[in-house]
Amino acid sequence: MTCLDYFYKLLARREYSSQELTQKAQQKGFGLQEIADAIEELQTQNYQSDTRFVESMIVSYQGKYGKSVIKRKCREKGIPADVFEEIWQSQPQEEEAGELEGLKAKVRRKYKIDDFLAIGPKTKAKLWQFLQYRGFNPSEVLGQWQREQQDELD
Repeated sequence: MTCLDYFYKLLARREYSSQELTQKAQQKGFGLQEIADAIEELQTQNYQSDTRFVESMIVSYQGKYGKSVIKRKCREKGIPADVFEEIWQSQPQEEEAGELEGLKAKVRRKYKIDDFLAIGPKTKAKLWQFLQYRGFNPSEVLGQWQREQQDELD
């Protein structure tokens, strides 16, 4: 099996970054020049694209995690931060509102919150940890939810 055939087999299942493909091929014992040539061929045929890989990561993780966690996961896969930022900025912003609504519903269920304006200190601390762990900025998200609730009351 050639390196190119091995990459076809891998890419038939899911998207891979070029760094992931390189690591997998090295583990199989392929030479660096053969790997580089195969990746170049795949990119020429548009079978492998780091841009498409980042887009699929953003789509699959958005709503579950915030920007910082998704960015870290992309960096672990070998995607440069500037490539991630460029693709993140090109994503439609309407999705972000829907993402926060799903997160808001989950938080309401998990912490039994009816009023974001009157959250107890223990619950607020747990909520901050929950949001931070998932890569969201707690002060921005909580502030937005409080403003939305205040607007509903007015």
